[in-house]
Amino acid sequence: MDIYNYKITKRNGEELLLNEYRNKVILIVNTATGCGFTPQYAPIEEFYKKYHEDGLEILDIPCNQFGNQAPGNDEEIHEFCTLHYNTKFPQMKKSDVNGENEDPLYTYLKKEMPEAEVNGLKDKVAFKGLAKMSKTAKEKSDITWNFEKFLVDREGKVVGRFTSFAKPEDLDEKIGELI
Repeated sequence: MDIYNYKITKRNGEELLLNEYRNKVILIVNTATGCGFTPQYAPIEEFYKKYHEDGLEILDIPCNQFGNQAPGNDEEIHEFCTLHYNTKFPQMKKSDVNGENEDPLYTYLKKEMPEAEVNGLKDKVAFKGLAKMSKTAKEKSDITWNFEKFLVDREGKVVGRFTSFAKPEDLDEKIGELI
């Protein structure tokens, strides 16, 4: 199975077949509106503006598994993001990324890329701190916190996994290479 065999639920309840994103670069992010990393919405929206016409798609998947930082319903989360960050990329239905109810897409992503890139000693220490705080990250491959990012190339291959500490701006060059 590859990524194009999966589907995800949009915030309006419709299914999005990832086959629709064939030959596109995909950035998949588990997000939260009440997190210290929430300002990452701004540079992620900039990617969307910069690269969408050239083939970038963003899957924004809100998740409330880390510190109860995405407590609203799907519509409230969407309103927050459009009001505060003027996001235009589509948001999916709030989903679990770890555990028995995790979205099957995340099971696949974690299997394909079991560990996130951690850059520098400061990020390693901070990442370990988040891993200890996370009540749902039980396996080494589990998502540790909000705003962990997966990058998928045009052939559907998972080519990168980045921690919450990876600034979206640092992904610009990698996305540009794939576009």
